[in-house]
Amino acid sequence: MATAAVIAFWFATLLYGAATVLYAYHFLSKRPAYSWYATFFTGAGFLCHTASVGMRSIAEDGTRLDGQNQLILLAWALILVYFVIEHLVKIKVYGVLLVPGGTLLMVVSQFFARKGAAPVSPLVENWKIGIHVAMIVFANAGFIVGAVASLAYLLQERQLKRRKTSMLFKRLPPLASIDLLARRAIAFAFPAYTAGLMLGIVRAYETDQAGWWADPRVMLAGLVWAVFGAYLGLHYSERATARTTARLALLGAALVVVLAIVARTVPAGFHVFGV
Repeated sequence: MATAAVIAFWFATLLYGAATVLYAYHFLSKRPAYSWYATFFTGAGFLCHTASVGMRSIAEDGTRLDGQNQLILLAWALILVYFVIEHLVKIKVYGVLLVPGGTLLMVVSQFFARKGAAPVSPLVENWKIGIHVAMIVFANAGFIVGAVASLAYLLQERQLKRRKTSMLFKRLPPLASIDLLARRAIAFAFPAYTAGLMLGIVRAYETDQAGWWADPRVMLAGLVWAVFGAYLGLHYSERATARTTARLALLGAALVVVLAIVARTVPAGFHVFGV
């Protein structure tokens, strides 16, 4: 079963890679055939990806919450969010960025090679932690989508102000559509992130973790929550321009990346994972 999971993983990675190339051709040429084949390859890769996660979970009697698996699950969530955007929101151009992002996560995950079974902390031996991780993973995928849309917004707004057009300008949706996508992605991700943090806090209390709040990962997670909370507050209250909130979304996404790096490199604290 473990061997089949590895084979399915690499099939998924190759299919995502092929979809990335096809999306690039579609972005440059606007030929519908490229988009159709890119979606097909992405869908086939997603099925292999799902099968790989399932078979690995069966082979290991559950899904391990190490760094490698978390990146693989984040890639899975990112591709799932991409399908929601393409088929519900009807914006195909984001496949040019989201599918390569998922592919990159799959490849990077292999640098976190497993060195055998590590002792499992009592902290993670609970159903709350499984839901905690799932919520955080899906929320991070939503935050990434919101950040990508925010970056697209800033680029297009800059071109409009300069009254210059480029290939990128012609391919991107209108500013209002980009801003709406960013807001919706973050608005859906924020409650999931909040719920994930709350479950983590409850589990820390249950296991009597002294000084859990001082863990650098916990403090960074709180900062991520505050930044995206401020984004939504400013956006819906209309107390800031769309440009300001777009920059705030990019700051939040940068903190998500920093948190991911810290979680896998800093040995201090009770919330150690990703090794």
